[in-house]
Amino acid sequence: MATGATLQKAIDLVTRATEEDKNKNYEEALRLYEHGVEYFLHAIKYEAQSERAKDSIRAKCIQYLDRAEKLKEFVRKGGEKKKPVKAGESGSGNKKDEDSESDSDDPEKKKMQTKLEGAIIMEKPNIQWTDVAGLEGAKEALKEAVILPIKFPHLFTGKRTPWKGILLFGPPGTGKSYLAKAVATEANNSTFFSVSSSDLVSKWLGESEKLVKNLFELARSHKPSIIFIDEIDSLCSTRSDNESESARRIKTEFLVQMQGVGNDTEGILVLGATNIPWVLDAAIRRRFEKRIYIPLPEANARAEIFKIHNLGKRTEGYSGADISIVVRDALMQPVRKVQTATHFRRVSGPSRDDPNIIVHTYLTPCSPGDQGAIEMSWMDVPGQELFEPKITMSDVLRSIANSKPTVNDEDLKKLLKFKEDFGMEG
Repeated sequence: MATGATLQKAIDLVTRATEEDKNKNYEEALRLYEHGVEYFLHAIKYEAQSERAKDSIRAKCIQYLDRAEKLKEFVRKGGEKKKPVKAGESGSGNKKDEDSESDSDDPEKKKMQTKLEGAIIMEKPNIQWTDVAGLEGAKEALKEAVILPIKFPHLFTGKRTPWKGILLFGPPGTGKSYLAKAVATEANNSTFFSVSSSDLVSKWLGESEKLVKNLFELARSHKPSIIFIDEIDSLCSTRSDNESESARRIKTEFLVQMQGVGNDTEGILVLGATNIPWVLDAAIRRRFEKRIYIPLPEANARAEIFKIHNLGKRTEGYSGADISIVVRDALMQPVRKVQTATHFRRVSGPSRDDPNIIVHTYLTPCSPGDQGAIEMSWMDVPGQELFEPKITMSDVLRSIANSKPTVNDEDLKKLLKFKEDFGMEG
């Protein structure tokens, strides 16, 4: 054989194997997988020039051998009830009965649905609407799409139907995922699916789109349902000639399931979140009927997040996540005071055994010039004798000075342009 011919033959064999696997012709798929692995091993021995190439081929061998072993076990147990059907031939009498039997007995489908059931949020996050600072427009849109149709179903009849798709877009850390948690909490009678690309992308050809299909089938069987897909841009970016076939198939399946002919979308809301909405495929973008911009919090919302009202104006450009980091940093300031202190003084405080009685004296960090200052380091302070310093405004201001916002002006301009073209204010 010419150089590379063995490797190409192996690729052709496993490609045919995955197609037979997809069509549930498991015995034929098993034969092709095993045959393909033999060619891969031959290519490693005689054709691969570099260790990197050999490692890549070995990795493929492991993947296909693993699948072959699963198919071998399945076939050995008599699981295969369907033989390969040649083109032009028909199967046995009643196709509907065969499909029904196949759906109920297909172990692959059961495995996929079992995997996806892990995405169902069983325990509510316990985040109320009031816990979300600002974003009144976004909250009202979500109530309109989720809460009202469940509470007042008679309002949504005829042409008045609930929204089927809502896209939350905006800078990182502005509360998009937090809003989704509030939806999961408030939608008492709904099943909430929280999925990411890792739940839906598989190394096996044809399996990713099956996972997407099974996700929507699960949602239909548990409706009313909410499917939340965080970082949806990683799954549904703009289609191009350079992308892989598997990526294109995932997007196509999403399009079909969200608004395809013959698919029931009643009682199902798809909630997507992204920081870079401009990379979404135009057809996917159209499926999200409401596209809500989640902006950086205004001064009053920032003040509400801080719970200290004169800090709102000092944090222009900060997201909610940025502010939470500032607060966490401020909470660490007393610890840093303990670490860097060269002097401590004695203070009275409630006994740790009985907080109602002030009978104990502790050691707390102080300046060298303070009355009663004792020169010592934190290493000299007994563990139970330390009194934690209180957090002051200067601690918070110091943390603000040291913590910079994570959103830059260039990204904000892109998001605002997308909002002007396709979105609405949150």
